[in-house]
Amino acid sequence: MPQKNRTVKGVLGGLLGLVGLSAVAGVLVTATVTPALAVAGAAGSQALSLFENLPSYLKPDAPMEPSTFYAIGHDGKPQKMATFFDQNRTQVDFDQISPVMYDAILSSEDKDFYEHGGVNIGATAKAVIDNLRGTSSRGASTISQQYVKNVLVQQCEQGVLPGADNYDEAIRKCWTDATEATGADGIERKLQEMRYAIQIEKDYSKNEILLGYLNIASFGGTVYGIEAAANYYFNTTAAKLTVNQAATLAGIVQNPNAYRIDLEGGTRTDADGNAINGKEDGYARTMVRRNYVLARMLDDGKITQEQYDAAHEAPIEPQINAPAQGCAAAGNNGYFCQYVKTVVLGDPAFGDDYQQRIRALQRDGLQIYTSLDLRIQDPAVEAMRARVPANYDDMNLGGTGVTVEPSTGRILAMTQNTVFRETPTDDKAYSSIVYASDMAHGGSNGFQVGSTYKLFTLIDWLEQGHSVNEVINGRNRLFTDMKCGDSPVYFGDKKIGNFGNSGGYTGTPMAFTRDSLNSGFLAMAEQLDLCEINKVADRMGVSLANGGKTTDENVPYDVLGSKNISPLDMAGAYATVANKGIYCTPRVIDKVVNQSGEELPLPESSCSQVISPEVAATAAYALGGVMQRGGTGSLANPGDGTPVIGKTGSHELWSTMLIESSTKATTAVWVGRSKGTETIYNRWYEGIQLQNARYYIARDMQRAANAALGGGEQFPQPSKDLTRRVLRDLPSVVGMSVEEATQTLEGAGFSVNVGSPVDSDVAAGLIAEQDPGAGRVAGGATVTISPSNGQGGTVPDVTGMEFDDAVDALHSSGFSNLSMHGSCSAPDAEVESTSPAAGSAAKKSASVTIKCA
Repeated sequence: MPQKNRTVKGVLGGLLGLVGLSAVAGVLVTATVTPALAVAGAAGSQALSLFENLPSYLKPDAPMEPSTFYAIGHDGKPQKMATFFDQNRTQVDFDQISPVMYDAILSSEDKDFYEHGGVNIGATAKAVIDNLRGTSSRGASTISQQYVKNVLVQQCEQGVLPGADNYDEAIRKCWTDATEATGADGIERKLQEMRYAIQIEKDYSKNEILLGYLNIASFGGTVYGIEAAANYYFNTTAAKLTVNQAATLAGIVQNPNAYRIDLEGGTRTDADGNAINGKEDGYARTMVRRNYVLARMLDDGKITQEQYDAAHEAPIEPQINAPAQGCAAAGNNGYFCQYVKTVVLGDPAFGDDYQQRIRALQRDGLQIYTSLDLRIQDPAVEAMRARVPANYDDMNLGGTGVTVEPSTGRILAMTQNTVFRETPTDDKAYSSIVYASDMAHGGSNGFQVGSTYKLFTLIDWLEQGHSVNEVINGRNRLFTDMKCGDSPVYFGDKKIGNFGNSGGYTGTPMAFTRDSLNSGFLAMAEQLDLCEINKVADRMGVSLANGGKTTDENVPYDVLGSKNISPLDMAGAYATVANKGIYCTPRVIDKVVNQSGEELPLPESSCSQVISPEVAATAAYALGGVMQRGGTGSLANPGDGTPVIGKTGSHELWSTMLIESSTKATTAVWVGRSKGTETIYNRWYEGIQLQNARYYIARDMQRAANAALGGGEQFPQPSKDLTRRVLRDLPSVVGMSVEEATQTLEGAGFSVNVGSPVDSDVAAGLIAEQDPGAGRVAGGATVTISPSNGQGGTVPDVTGMEFDDAVDALHSSGFSNLSMHGSCSAPDAEVESTSPAAGSAAKKSASVTIKCA
């Protein structure tokens, strides 16, 4: 068992640390170095000068250590998701290592560790002389010197940039430069090692040095440190190592890559091609070294004869527990993990350039606590898995879902139908591409988001002062009045289709949003500016997935979602509506802690007001209708009482999307072809058509988010001004043909009802009457137009005429069926009135009664 924290000052060998540096050098050179150099022909004074001129101070840095990503578990505590490393190492405290491990390493490597001052003079002198004579290449280094050597190797390796062209060669050179033990260079290295060891023993206790050594030492391959070695080779911890296991590991550390026991085929082959030190020969070389360690432990009284015999007879039986690293090890959370990784490797918070950031990820031992909430993520994974298979038909069927927190931009869940795998494969069930994100954060080129893009036309409509209850002509037609600034934009020579081949209707943006009417939104866009619509998208955090801007190109079909955009960007836009017009940039990292337990700065994120609260509230009012009965998104309503808004979208027959949001969580789901344009419509899986899978996935994801976050509040009331009824000028269409009158009224935003023909002196077929008449009326009102039957006339005004003159006037107007009432036969009788009244339209065959006074 090692002694307590006892410094070099307490031992006889500590005399080296108490005298002046010159004296130390003198003692060493006189006792050790001078004889060795004399063999090589060097004078004692030269040796003394060489030693004194060597650097004397070494500051051990924190060794390379894996960085770890954490998710938020169901209990609210961090749950390990993935690790990244160049060297698999887990640092432990002194009391976390079994005493038998200390005994094994000290008995085999430095039994006088607690008695010397960092350098074992006799052993070192003999090793140096033997090396110069070429009779031996042993180093005879103390644990302190070996610690120094490993620190120097580690410092050298830290200077090699990950991904450098000569990376492997440079790493090997770090080892050889620090371990070269022959010739003049070897002598100088040994002297430097000795000088640093003396200094180390002044600055640190014996136990600190011993612990530092076991935490930094290599155990073969990428396994570093005793805890990682115990876990990797024997699936245990350093605290639970047995005598056999401790002796084996103490043997491996003497020559890690020669004695490692994880290669069943051996560490090398002999001249005949037979494996050496593999499973077949029982790891024979390591066995010899292990038995040597056991013998030293027995000689030192660290184990009993019985323990020695049992361990000596036992075979070496590794239980390899290979550490999984990278996002493939994150399982269901692999795509979110990959997104986080791209943030770490791309953000200046982790280094000024890529090499610094990958070094931080793989070497700096960062603890990165992410925003992934397994209360939401796990149900999201199940919802996706149940409805979109990883490989449906070998034709790149894809599906992804993402949930964000509107008030912060934190990504709470991210799922995908495929299995994360970084190595290429022809199996469509595997992919490294993060469908939910863009090219910069996972390699996706995005998808056509369909009618979910109509949000930006709605927002621009409201920002221009229009009302959601304003009635306009949403009937399908060629929309020829599109513009971008002062420039007209060509629509094309074909009508755009509506769902179900609907011809559209005259209605309000409220109705158009609920029904997702293409022609209705194109009619709205005609009264707006296409460039401004795309600027709204840009303002609300939406970019093209390839890194371009939504304003790079402005065409009419943008209104219907023809651009390739990531589901995450679209979720962020709808989250802005739910957050009262405040857009928050996506965030995936909540906290970063370094090896010293210090919190580090996070990647920059921000929240800013990009649309007014009034516009946001009114947009939410319109989007709420989508999720209610009769709306296109009603199937995705969670049904838990939480108020939600949303929008559906589809592009052709291969891309579908649904976005819904409470005030606390926004969920976007896409299902379609990640490549190609093969239809997904009328394709079934588990009783659901693939084009409808989005509804059920989004419903389950949103329901889980609502449950985890406590539902959501009511959305703010919409602006009265932006929900007002709008009066429009109703033109007169009397005298027009039915077709001309219909076009005129519909073009002005009114619905038309053609009534039965009426008696009129207007030519047959022309409009004789309209109701309501011309003037200011509610926009979109239904106007009834009545054509003339050509058989009518207008009763002339004969009031005050003598009876005979009145009869002549009526006959002249075509009315011959006359009767009289009163004293019309009296001489000089005057007409008082007629029925029908003067100015009335009536059939010419109708009876006209003349009333005399």
